[in-house]
Amino acid sequence: MPQRLRKLIGTVLLLTLMVVWALVAMALAQGRVTELHWALQTVSYIILGVAWVIPAAFLIRWMERPDRKA
Repeated sequence: MPQRLRKLIGTVLLLTLMVVWALVAMALAQGRVTELHWALQTVSYIILGVAWVIPAAFLIRWMERPDRKA
C-alpha cells in the first residue's frame, strides 16, 4: 500500500479515534469518576486524557512507514 493512501486512511482513523475516545472519556468522567476521592479523580482524568496517545502513536508509525520497493 502506498504511503499516500496509508496517510489518508490513517488520518481518517486518527480523527475517528480522537472523537470516539473523547466521547468515551467524557462518559466515564461523568459516571463513576465523580464518586471517587479527589486524588483518584485526578489520576483518572490524567489517564483518560493521555491514554489515547498510545494507539495514536502506533497508527502514526504505520502511516509513516516508507513504501516497499518493487
